[in-house]
Amino acid sequence: MGCPHCCAFCNQHSISGEAREDGVPSEAEVLEAVHTAAQASADYTELAFFGGSFTAIDRAYMLKLLAVAKACIASGMVDGIRISTRPDYINAEILEILKAHGVTAIELGAQSMIPSVLELANRGHTAEDVVQASKLIREYGFSLGLQMMVDLPGDTPEGAAQTAQQLAALKPDTVRIYPAITLKGTQMAAMYYGGEYLPMGLDKCVSLCAQLLLYFEDKGIRVIKLGLQDEPSLRKAYIAGAFHPAFRELCEGEIYYSSALHELEAIGSKATLCTIELARGETSKMIGQNRRNLERLASLGYRIKVVESRELKVREIRIKP
Repeated sequence: MGCPHCCAFCNQHSISGEAREDGVPSEAEVLEAVHTAAQASADYTELAFFGGSFTAIDRAYMLKLLAVAKACIASGMVDGIRISTRPDYINAEILEILKAHGVTAIELGAQSMIPSVLELANRGHTAEDVVQASKLIREYGFSLGLQMMVDLPGDTPEGAAQTAQQLAALKPDTVRIYPAITLKGTQMAAMYYGGEYLPMGLDKCVSLCAQLLLYFEDKGIRVIKLGLQDEPSLRKAYIAGAFHPAFRELCEGEIYYSSALHELEAIGSKATLCTIELARGETSKMIGQNRRNLERLASLGYRIKVVESRELKVREIRIKP
């Protein structure tokens, strides 16, 4: 709802898993959802309005939803409100309204900071819109989240790295990274079938997103989502692109693989059984999906076993010949 443009990649019903005839949740449904979620214990709970451009929907309807959300904060059922919107639908008036109703976090769908990529994606906003909206959100004291896509038409790994650098410079609290997925009924599907667009493939996209994950973490920025939520409707609409139900785990596994390979090459002890030590709970990532990482290392002549250590932190590894 509220989006003034139909982006080249967008088939929102498939992404959100929701396809209602009216497309409009009522205030009562929002309240019911909060009551249901409140049954689970959590230290901090947010009510989030996602799946469209929240600040671009009908103003009266937006205010009704915010009123319900504010009441949920007042009653102690939730601690804050998170919304997702477009960078060109942020201004001082909108931020005053959001602040008055208890909104605490705003995420912007930036997608890319490369002008040509934004144009091909039919985003309808500029990279400068992202910069100005982010600064304004910061000035008003909201938590800032930025969302980026990789592998859009016209994009490159270098372009994705440039987008990440520009987004990090805006000092967001959180980032979401989504691989572009080609879905039925989208402009991108027509481009794909017409030979105008070719996705990079799962392995290359995992490698790229692993690098982006490390980059943001090195900047102290939390990546709170990596990959799309697995939904039956998404699978039904899927045509091409780097979709995997455990995409983040693939990326984290790639990080461990690269680190292990670098250390093993430095040691140079092929055909000798080596022990890789890593933090507790990280073994599955080092082994990889379907033992992928162990098999790749074995194909290069490295024999390893994996053990966990209380001494090491997440992403740290130690190799003993």
